[in-house]
Parts: sequence; C-alpha cells; structure tokens
Amino acid sequence: MRRTPALSFLLVTVFLDMLGLGLIVPIVPALLTAVTEDAAAVRWSGVLGSSYGLLQFVASPLLGRLSDRYGRRPVLLVSLSCLGVDWLAHAASPSPWTLLLFHALAGACAGTNTVVNAYLADVTAPESRARAYGLVGAAFGLGFVAGPTVGGLLGTVDVRLPFLAAAALSFANVGYGWFVLPESRPGDRTTPLTLRTANPVSAVAVVLRRPVLGRLAYARCCADVARMTHQSTWAFFLTYQFAWSTARVGAVLAAGALAGALFQARAVGPIVRRLGDRRAAVVGGLLGVAALAGTAFVTTPWLLHLLQAVGVLASVGGAAAQSWLSRLVRPDEQGTVHGALTGIGAAAETVVPVVAGTVFAWSLTYAAPGLVLLGAAVFAAGSTFLLATTPDQQRP
Repeated sequence: MRRTPALSFLLVTVFLDMLGLGLIVPIVPALLTAVTEDAAAVRWSGVLGSSYGLLQFVASPLLGRLSDRYGRRPVLLVSLSCLGVDWLAHAASPSPWTLLLFHALAGACAGTNTVVNAYLADVTAPESRARAYGLVGAAFGLGFVAGPTVGGLLGTVDVRLPFLAAAALSFANVGYGWFVLPESRPGDRTTPLTLRTANPVSAVAVVLRRPVLGRLAYARCCADVARMTHQSTWAFFLTYQFAWSTARVGAVLAAGALAGALFQARAVGPIVRRLGDRRAAVVGGLLGVAALAGTAFVTTPWLLHLLQAVGVLASVGGAAAQSWLSRLVRPDEQGTVHGALTGIGAAAETVVPVVAGTVFAWSLTYAAPGLVLLGAAVFAAGSTFLLATTPDQQRP
C-alpha cells in the first residue's frame, strides 16, 4: 500500500485527536486550580473526563451517518475546524463550567476516528486494510505518548499554552487537508438522516442485531472494556506493586506505547496477510489474555517487561478485527457502522475508568492490586471466544 498524501492526512488527524486529548492530562490540575478552588478541582477533573467520552458516544454515529450522506471529506474538515475552535476556547475559559462545555464539545468533534476508518475502507483493498488500520493504531499510540509529554513541557511556560498549540496544529491540518485530501466516496443524498438513524443507542442496536457483524461488535465491546480497564489502572498498578517513581512509570508507559506504534506500523500488515483477518484477530486476542492475566500476578520487573512485549504483539488483533469488520459492511454504510463502533468504544471510555478505579481501590484493602487486571483478562477472553466462534463471512 503506497503512502499517499490522503493517508498522511488521515494519520495526522488521528495523531492530533490523541495529542489534543493527552495535552490536558498533565496540566488539568493546574488549569482547574486556576479557575476554581483546590478541593473542587479534583471533582471537576473526573467530570471533564466523563464528558469527553459521553459526547463522543453521542456524536460518533451522527458523524458517520453524515459522512455516508454528504461524503467523508467535508465531515472530516468541518470536525477538525470545530476541534481547533474548541481548543482555543479551552485556553480562554474563565470558569470550570465553560471548560466543561468546551471539553464536551471537543469530545464530539474528536469522533473523526469514525470517518477515518470509513475513509480507509473506501480506498484500500480488503487485503491491505489490516496494514492501514495498523498505521492508524500507530498514530494513535504516538499521540498517546506525545500528548502528555508536550502538554507537560508547554504547561511549564503557561498553563493555557498547550491548548493554543493544539488549536494551531488542528487548523494547520485543516489547511493541509483542504489541498491534499480527495473525496473517497461521494455522498449519497438518498441515505436517510433522521433522529432514529442519528441516535447513538439506535445506531448501536442496529449493528448488534446483525448476526455476524453483531458478534464482532460484541467482541469489540469486550475488548474495549479490557483495554480501558488496563489503561485507566496501569500507572496506579505499577506505583503500588513496584513502588516506582512517577518518572519511571512514565518511561515504562512511553516505551510500551512507542514499541506498540512501531510494531503496528511495520509488522501488522505482513502478519495479517499471512494469517488472514480472523486467525490474526484470534491470535492477538489470546496474546492479550495472556499478557493481562500474567501481569495480574507479576512480582518482578523483568517478567513485567516480558509481558509488556506480549501485549505489544497482541495489538495485531485490533487491526485484524477492524479489517474483518470492514469487509462485512456495504460501501454506503461504512460511516454509519464505524460510527456505532466508535460509540461503543466511547461508552467504555466514559464508564470503565470509574468502575475500574473503584474496583482497584477496593482491591488494595486486600493487597490484591492485580485483581482489576484479572477482570480485564476475563473480558479479553470473552472477546477472543466471540472472534473464534464467528464464521468468516464476506459482505452479503
């Protein structure tokens, strides 16, 4: 698959989505303290995180439907423009309420991953899609690393400067996309746009009712729960289990993300071509179960790093499953279905961190910090079982 300017734009878009979200992580305490009292800042932090995921859940199916009706290009460019405006508004917010409003709107605009996945399904052959989705995963991982790093560095200069930087990058990407991004699929004005089709609950329900696609969507939901459980408690687990400093925890997180990005960019495509979407998805799922279950009981750093490497290899499953899903969907509904799938992930991002954090805190009273990771392994196993028992059908 040749690296086209359009693909470069899509990868930058995914990177900026994660970069913008990651920017707020290291500076949110200082930012909230600047607009409210210290005690209230902690409460507002949790509300901000939930609002982002909630609005992404609400907006993603609508963005996908709009891209089926009006085309991918205008939806991407308008969403990125709105995201830039939202980051500017973050920098100027005088109160926690306005910050909450604009952070929620940023979550709605950041549903561009829906349209990116649909665009890639439009322009890549089925045998090349796993590699394309692997590159998207790599961009996602790099944004995960760069966001907190850039936010922390710029935040030392001025607490609002990271948002100005994110806005500038968003607007620059809009300008770049305006000139280099062709339309992947002209919109179809006969695609109905109603409250029912744009309703996130209805959009998800329609996907879940389809026999094969529904099983893959349930597998995606279980995998998202496992992923978010791991992400939201990983740093706390390392701190408690190994008494590591924040610097060492950050280095471990960054190293894992960078290794995952490199693996997805270079190795996922060849592996999936050799195994096929279904077998690669199942193998990735099994590796993920092994990594999570093993980490739940790990007591030595060298074994932890070995299991991290297994987790990196497991990332082949996500790209393979995404490719498999895209083959089951008609061209005129790629946006709608990917919007529903993004909505499922956003719902997990809204609910799972709260539940996982509560379970982790409870487990500490019994000196069992790995319990929450064991729970994540159970969900990963459920996802893998669904993948393994789903027939590999082509689009009807």
